[in-house]
Amino acid sequence: MTRVLVVDDEPQLLRALRINLTARGYEVLTAADGSSALRVAIDGKPDVVVLDLGLPDMDGSEVIAGLRGWTTVPIIVLSARADSADKVQALDAGADDYVTKPFGMDELLARLRAAVRRSNTSEAGDQPLVETATFTVDLSAKKVLREGVEVHLTPTEWGMLEVLARNQGRLVAQKQLLKEVWGPQYANETHYLRVYLAQLRRKLEVDPSHPRHLITEAGMGYRFEP
Repeated sequence: MTRVLVVDDEPQLLRALRINLTARGYEVLTAADGSSALRVAIDGKPDVVVLDLGLPDMDGSEVIAGLRGWTTVPIIVLSARADSADKVQALDAGADDYVTKPFGMDELLARLRAAVRRSNTSEAGDQPLVETATFTVDLSAKKVLREGVEVHLTPTEWGMLEVLARNQGRLVAQKQLLKEVWGPQYANETHYLRVYLAQLRRKLEVDPSHPRHLITEAGMGYRFEP
């Protein structure tokens, strides 16, 4: 049974979608705001997310970013915002599809089926928390805790750590890391990596000169070992 998380702050629409999707054989989870949506996604592991952008506590694009920090679950935006700029922003944030309200149930069901078919989500790899002996990386909340205290990271430090943590145990090539964090035009600026990795080690490693988790593979790239 396909599990769908529906996120919308309109109670009548939320109820209607739950009834319609359940009647068609879907298992339905619901959330009325962004914070609840992120919690339900972590606990419920949905196969697809249907998300409104206009939520009371945060914009839907922030929810997309929170999900994309740790999962590749298909996300279908369901919004009254018809402006192309809103669509581009949502898709750039990581949404897979965009349906404008009002909508037909047959269309939404077709989009759901297509999204699930395209999905190559591996639930074993969708882990929002990456824990080590000394610190925890929360890919959903985009923060790091060390002994229960949040460690302040700059946006660039976080970007680098996020890419490494999402590829834990695997070698991330220098050029790949530079492209993902800084952009394609920085693919040869390898000195950036040395500087920022040294900063991360000072903040996270017990002994920065002998790192256990942020490993350099000389001449090739870097590896995150939990």
